[in-house]
Amino acid sequence: MKGEDLESGLRTVVHMADYFRQLKRRAAGLAERITPQERGYFTTVEDDETRAVLVSYWHARNALFDLINSFREDSESDDVSPRESFLIAFGAALLLVDAARFLREVVDARPIVRSKFNEPAPQFGVPGGVYDAVQKSLVSTRHGWHLYHAIQYFNEHEIELREIGRDTRYVPLLSCIDELRHRLDVSITQFAEAKLRTRADQVMRQVGRSVLGRAFYGIQKLAGNLAADKFLRYGHRPGLPNDVAEQVRNLLEPGDVLVVRKEYALTNYFLPGYWPHAALYLGQAETLVELGVHEQEHVKPRWTRMLETSLDSEGHVLESMRDGVNFRGLKSPFGSDSIVVLRPSVSREDLATALARCFAHEGKPYDFDFDFRRADRLVCTEVVYRSFDGVGSINIPLVQRAGRPTLSGSDLIQMGIDEVNFTPVAVFAPVLTPGIVVGSQVRSVLVEGQSR
Repeated sequence: MKGEDLESGLRTVVHMADYFRQLKRRAAGLAERITPQERGYFTTVEDDETRAVLVSYWHARNALFDLINSFREDSESDDVSPRESFLIAFGAALLLVDAARFLREVVDARPIVRSKFNEPAPQFGVPGGVYDAVQKSLVSTRHGWHLYHAIQYFNEHEIELREIGRDTRYVPLLSCIDELRHRLDVSITQFAEAKLRTRADQVMRQVGRSVLGRAFYGIQKLAGNLAADKFLRYGHRPGLPNDVAEQVRNLLEPGDVLVVRKEYALTNYFLPGYWPHAALYLGQAETLVELGVHEQEHVKPRWTRMLETSLDSEGHVLESMRDGVNFRGLKSPFGSDSIVVLRPSVSREDLATALARCFAHEGKPYDFDFDFRRADRLVCTEVVYRSFDGVGSINIPLVQRAGRPTLSGSDLIQMGIDEVNFTPVAVFAPVLTPGIVVGSQVRSVLVEGQSR
């Protein structure tokens, strides 16, 4: 696990700990205010509020699962800060279990509310049966088996693990672990029952692992159970082929919007549609200086942080992911299976305005509420929206989904197809067509993708 990945994971868990506290307060307040159990139905307002909590919970928990899964290939390595990695994964597992148990405590005695939490929300990629699937995993005896080794490792190595807290960045993470540690209590009886019911081949696979490896394995299996990982294909590592990445890199200009897709991803960056994620390409520092961007108000205090994200000549992007809105290198959006390049229809002067505007959003958290009415936390497409909307002739309309204004990656693609606000420059989508496509043929490929 590389240093920047540890930083991202740490930011994610610390942010998510605070977010889940807020979400739990919302859910508890909602349960106190609404009385569908006695009335027998939900009012429209109650329905919208309950659906909003469900959407936020589903995507936030998937982000934690996605984080835990990212440690899968690195947990056995001796040179990747294994104990720091464990702490981050352990904290994520605690948040998953605590949120699931809190949901049961609030909802389980209210059958009508429980049914509501089992309803799908297809506009936001939420399947049906979420509540039942998550709660079923919590009472599974295998649940105890998977947790046991992680708890055992933490208890046996607690002194060394707490030494990591000398780095102040890890203090909030350890505080989160201390606050929620009791949620992972597994008795000897529970462990014995779980072990007896676990298939012999699973036990044998565990024997061959190190103590730390078994701890990671337990956390990952727990997350897999909680997330119902039928959408994943383990071993698949998304990424553009080297020759395609080079071609796309040579095409890029500052301000280009990169709309991407990962196959077999449970979260798929949390937005529905064939093209679920977007990043804004800023370009290389020299080009931004030529545009005069570095001298503008929102840029100066963030310029150094941007330079630190990419030490080679690949350029920079601003991208909102589970750890928030951050400067990243091109390897982040290029770590996808498919990509579309959209170019904004603006003058050079307006482009400089848009790029300077986007800097103001760096450092904000990810918005698991998908609420475009607030600007203190942003989803990926909102970075594009808040950078370009109202600049020059660009007017980006928001689309109402489940009672809230939104903008999806597919909405951006449709603008490119219609050549409104953006012009499609290139597409690489192996599922749709072999090789990279540029020029006039891009639109036809995008039209096919929109029908999927």
